[in-house]
Amino acid sequence: MLTRRNFVLSMSALAGTSAAMACPAPGPVGNAHSILMLNVDCSDTNALNVFEPALLHVNIGDTVTFLATDPSHNSASKRGMIPEGATPWNGAIDEELTVEFAVPGIYGHICVPHYEWGMVGLIVVGNNLHNLEAAKKVRHPGAARGNFRALLKKLETQA
Repeated sequence: MLTRRNFVLSMSALAGTSAAMACPAPGPVGNAHSILMLNVDCSDTNALNVFEPALLHVNIGDTVTFLATDPSHNSASKRGMIPEGATPWNGAIDEELTVEFAVPGIYGHICVPHYEWGMVGLIVVGNNLHNLEAAKKVRHPGAARGNFRALLKKLETQA
């Protein structure tokens, strides 16, 4: 059976390079955005269980659809890493889930089965970082700790 990972690896080998093919950009359509839930990062086959993009900026009122690109993933908001008054979410495994973002701020999200392995992401709504300090105080297990730390640092350097 040809899996997405085997396809990426075989195409890399055919091209004579170890670099993986780039993912199709999920890019916005109007006020609708997409995040891919992947078993293997398209640009780094050593990075397993990732959201693509891991950091996304959207406007107030925009929607984000988490696409069940590869099996065994979900998206759930991370308690303590969403703005006060925002509605949390917890999608089912292999579910395509659309979330509307009405409250400005930083939203941390995780894949529940792969959280400890570092499958995490951030969505910034309205370029508002008012809950940044609260998000930085949340504790995370395993690889999630370093991945969230890197995303938050990247966010700070963009500000």
